[in-house]
Amino acid sequence: MKTIRTAATLLSLGLPFAAIAQSAPAPDVKTGDSWTYTMTTEKGPSGWTQTHDQLTVLRTTSSHIYYESKTAGSTQAPKELIAGADWSRERSVNGTETVVNRPLAFPLSPGKTWNIDYTEQHPNPMFASQKWNSQYRVTGTEAVEVPAGKFQAIKIEAEGDWLAQAEPRQTVTQAAQVEQGDTTIITHAQKTGPVPTTGRTYKAFWYVPEVGRWVKSVEEYYGSNGVRNARYTTELESFKKGGQ
Repeated sequence: MKTIRTAATLLSLGLPFAAIAQSAPAPDVKTGDSWTYTMTTEKGPSGWTQTHDQLTVLRTTSSHIYYESKTAGSTQAPKELIAGADWSRERSVNGTETVVNRPLAFPLSPGKTWNIDYTEQHPNPMFASQKWNSQYRVTGTEAVEVPAGKFQAIKIEAEGDWLAQAEPRQTVTQAAQVEQGDTTIITHAQKTGPVPTTGRTYKAFWYVPEVGRWVKSVEEYYGSNGVRNARYTTELESFKKGGQ
């Protein structure tokens, strides 16, 4: 039988939660488990979008979770995605499957830390390479309120930086020179070598063991001038546990 857990039910589990927060194990994720989030994307000074996305587990293995993501009101077919068994995010980096984001490293206990480091060659047309480094830490427990209700959550924060080498560029200038009625076009080409640039990242996740996933997350990305370029926020609207 499928069950739906409410915020009131979770809050009534205060003592068990206090005990499990000392060493929270990996969640028992099952086929059919689902979570609906409000997802907000902020880019640049005025870019802002918001969607309501439902994530549903399709199947699990010992090392991965296969799930689909469907946006409310969209006519597009659901996206089928894959995550690590700890909900880590993986993708191909230089032809190798690489963990690029690990919000949770079980068992979770206060003060626990872990790092994610990787370097990607030619990540976009602007950069020849880009190195990412993030340091995650379980900061303790914290009360958090989202559309699904109020929860006591395990909070994880991550601060990091990135270092990129810009692609070499070539600038070409032309000038016209006139002498005794004849016009000569003079072309000058100049190459500039790789230019390093840096930036910062900040992430926070509020994980609730009974939910099996985080109830809120914030990810922020800052450019070399210290200005935030993008922020991604998720807040839990509802969830269903119990599998099928």
